[in-house]
Order: sequence, then C-alpha cells, then structure tokens
Amino acid sequence: MEGTSPVGWLCLVPPLLTIFLAIASRQVVASLLIGIASAIAILLPSPAAYQKITGEEFQWLPYLQDTAGSFFHSLSETYLWASLTDPGHLRIFAFTMMLGMQVALIHRCGGMLGIVAWLGPLAKSRRSGQVLTWLLGLVIFIDDYANTLLLGSTMQPVADRLKISREKLAFLVDTTAAPVAGLALVSTWVAAEISSMQAGFTDAGIEIGASTFGIFLKTIPTRFYVLYALFFVLACAWMCRDFGPMLAAERRRMEEEDDLEETPSAVPQATSKVKPRGINAILPISVTVVVAVWLLILTGQQKLGDTPLSNSTLQAWGEIIGQGDSPVALFYGGIAGLAVVLGLAFSQRELTPPEIRGGFLQGFLHVLPAMIILWLAWTLSKLTGNDHMRTGSFIAQQFTALNLSAAFMPTIVFLLACVIAFSTGTSWGTMAILMPIVIPLVYGLLTQQTGSPPAPDHFLMTASIGSVLAGAIFGDHCSPISDTTILSSRSSGCDHIAHVRTQMPYALTIGGVSILFGTLPAGFGWSSWLLLPAGMISIVVVLRLLGTSTKSAAY
Repeated sequence: MEGTSPVGWLCLVPPLLTIFLAIASRQVVASLLIGIASAIAILLPSPAAYQKITGEEFQWLPYLQDTAGSFFHSLSETYLWASLTDPGHLRIFAFTMMLGMQVALIHRCGGMLGIVAWLGPLAKSRRSGQVLTWLLGLVIFIDDYANTLLLGSTMQPVADRLKISREKLAFLVDTTAAPVAGLALVSTWVAAEISSMQAGFTDAGIEIGASTFGIFLKTIPTRFYVLYALFFVLACAWMCRDFGPMLAAERRRMEEEDDLEETPSAVPQATSKVKPRGINAILPISVTVVVAVWLLILTGQQKLGDTPLSNSTLQAWGEIIGQGDSPVALFYGGIAGLAVVLGLAFSQRELTPPEIRGGFLQGFLHVLPAMIILWLAWTLSKLTGNDHMRTGSFIAQQFTALNLSAAFMPTIVFLLACVIAFSTGTSWGTMAILMPIVIPLVYGLLTQQTGSPPAPDHFLMTASIGSVLAGAIFGDHCSPISDTTILSSRSSGCDHIAHVRTQMPYALTIGGVSILFGTLPAGFGWSSWLLLPAGMISIVVVLRLLGTSTKSAAY
C-alpha cells in the first residue's frame, strides 16, 4: 500500500539507512550523505516513467546519462545548496558560529574559570554538579539551541573537575533543551506547537478561536515523556545510579586521570596569564539572552499587528513570543553577546590581537562539524518531508489504518510521533505532520463511538495532542540526525555517536514508563495528577533495580 507517499515503503529507506549507518560506522557525515543520495536516487524517474516523459523509444544509455546528470544536479544544487542558502538556516549557522566564537573568547578571557570558581561552593560533588546542570538547564528555557550551546560549554569545565563523563553531561544538556523549551509557556516553540494545533482543529472543522492556548495548557500534564524525562535526570543524579552504556562511561571517567586529554572537540581554555573573571561569562551570555528575548517580543508584536491578544497576561506574552522570529532573534543576540565579550577582551588588555583572532578561529572550528551535520540533517529532512517523499505522513497512515478504539489513541499517537521524530530528526516537522491528522481522527472516532461531537478539550483529545507534543520530542532527544542531539554532543565535547548510544537506553526506559504510567491509563480516563506521581515512583524503582551505584569518594 503506497498511502500518501509517492514512493510507498521506499520512503523509509533514507532515514533508516542513515540511522543504521551512523550507529554502525560512527561516521555521521558520511551516513547523512549516503541517506541523502539514496533519497535522491529513489525520487529519480524509473525507466517506464522516463520513457513516458520523453515520449521516445527507451534506450539505456540516454536514460543512464540523463539520470546521472539529474542525480548530481539535484544533490549539489536542488537540495544541498538550497538547504545551505535557506535564510533561516543561514541565521542559525551564523548564530552557532558566533556563539562558538563567543564561548572561545569567554574561555580565553578567564570567564569559564570564573564561573567554575563561583559555582565551586555549589558543585562540590558529582551529585551536586549534575543537579546544578539540571537546574541551569531549566533556567535557559527560551530556546533549545541557546540552551544546548550555552549550557554544554559553560558546564564542561565543572563536569571535568568533578569527573562527570562527557556522555553524562551531553545527556543532561540534551534533556533540558527541547523538553524544557517545549514545555515553557514563553519560548520559541510556542508558535509551532499552537499553530500545529490550530491546523488540526481547522481540518476537523472545529472552531476554537481564542481557546487554543487554554487547550494548550491542558495538554501539559499529559506530556508524560517530557515530564518523566526531566524527573529521570534529577533522580539519576540524586540517587547516584546509572545503567547500560552510561554506567560504563561514568566508570571509565572515574578511573581516568583528573584532566581529560585534549581532543578536537574540547573547548579552548584560558591562557595562564589571565585571571578568572566570572563577569566575562555572565555578561555576554546575559546580553545574548536579553537581546534574543527582546527581539522575539518585537518581531512577535510586529507579526501580530492589531490582532487582539488574550486577557491573560501570561497567555498574551506566550502569544507574542511564540510569533517571534527566532532565527532573527538568535542571530542578533549572538552578535550582541560577541560584541560584549570582544569589548571586555580589549578593555581588560589581557589578550593580544593575535590571541583574540586565535579565539575566533578556534571557536569557528569548534562548531564547524556541528554546522556541517546540521546542514546535511536539514537536507535529509527536506527530502523526507511533505514536499517530496512524505515519510511522516506515510508512517501516520499505516498506523491510523489500524482503526483501533479511541481509548488507545494517546498511546498509538505517542508511538507514532516517536517513530516519525526518530526517523526524521525533527520535532517541529513531526508536529506539523501529525497534528492535522490526529485531531480530526480522534474527533471522528469520539463522534462515532459516543454518538455526538466531543468538546474540543475532551480528555482523549488533550491526551492525544499531548502525546504528539511529547512523542515529537523523543526524536529530538535521541535521534542521531536530530539538530539538538548533534549540538548537545558537540557543545559538551562528547563524541556524537557515544552520546546517542549512552542516551538511547534511558530514552527508551522513559518511553516505556510514559506508556505504562501515562498514555495507556490516560486513554481510559485516569487523571494525570494520579499518573505522574506513580510514574515518578516507578522511575525511582527502575533506577534502584537496574541501576548500579556510581558513587565515588568525590560523590
């Protein structure tokens, strides 16, 4: 059954091939290129289609010549070049590059050493260091990109001092990026989440008007994976227990010497002559965040124009920031932060111009691999998206064809969102694909099974919407081709595939708890306020049974 994809089941080949090769070979760039090439090859016309297009007698040589030329032109111009020159992508590239330069200069100016000195009294042990990283991740809620790049770079020296493995740091960073931004009422995610909901209700023929934000709020307790993931990190740190590949990584780190060997991914350190100054880190990062938030508000107000806002102040701010232009805000926020740290470097006169230029170069080289992977991941996502292979829609149709009871929809939707997000590496794409399918489907099933149209905030409707929003983050949380997974490993100085391998068992465990103590009973009417404590207790039990103590003398 071909469903909604022009190439049928072949639409699954590029993402699955990419993921398999990335995990097996540990070569992410090569795997992405092979995945992109396979997608383009699948989309090329077959011999029968070629003959129909040309209207001439089929001959193999002209066919091979034309398809080869079309393949290389599509690879280089139509997809790779188009993805590279996309205005939104260019701004994210620029923000990532400037933040990398900013972090490098902060290190050279002694800013990170100052932060370590300030946080020293709070991060005295491996336990408190992990809890502190978790808390700081909750604070940087405005955007997942800003969260990963700022938090990983800031906490890397602290983690190294406390012998927390780079894999564990990347897990802490990744778990407080998309999950926190997705839950926050004021973040760059709000517009994507709410607009996808509105599209779904429109397709179902339901007019909800200003009540969209209210329904959005009601979905928060039903986003079991996100809430359990945040609790899992805290419980894992507090109980000092790990299991699977993460346990091996933690034990390996505790057996190493105090100082990690320099690697190409390590963040450049301050020169010995520079004294620690925490203000050299706090001020540029604060300016970056403040300018980004201010521009989100400004661009959001411009986009909304005279559109009436909600009476609730919190809801109104959420609507404004949610409509903001996040690439523009992050771009100019990065410029402002870089200008501040550059001004500090010149005014303090502890870095020479060659040292400053060296910081620029080191910062750029530090984030260059992440930018290349992001570029290729976006290209693959474009090929598997709704404009071409429609992989997500195809997977959705296979699941919805099962036509099960409405009570099972939150679980089915969650699994479906997880599969699509993991395969495509995009949370926003998953939400955009699923929401217009899920809301009309649940609405129709409830109407059919109850005999009357349900209320828009029916518990099965909110639970299914919450499952889309939570399952979409599963992919962002652990897919090797997800942008935030890539940035988390890079900013933490961790090998990317090592990050995926160590985080995957934890993500699957959280996913299992989310079904057993979340989506499944919620579909039968159980209250989220009863399920959430039960799920958290089950996480503690799982860590107690499966986990092994990672305590040390420094814990």
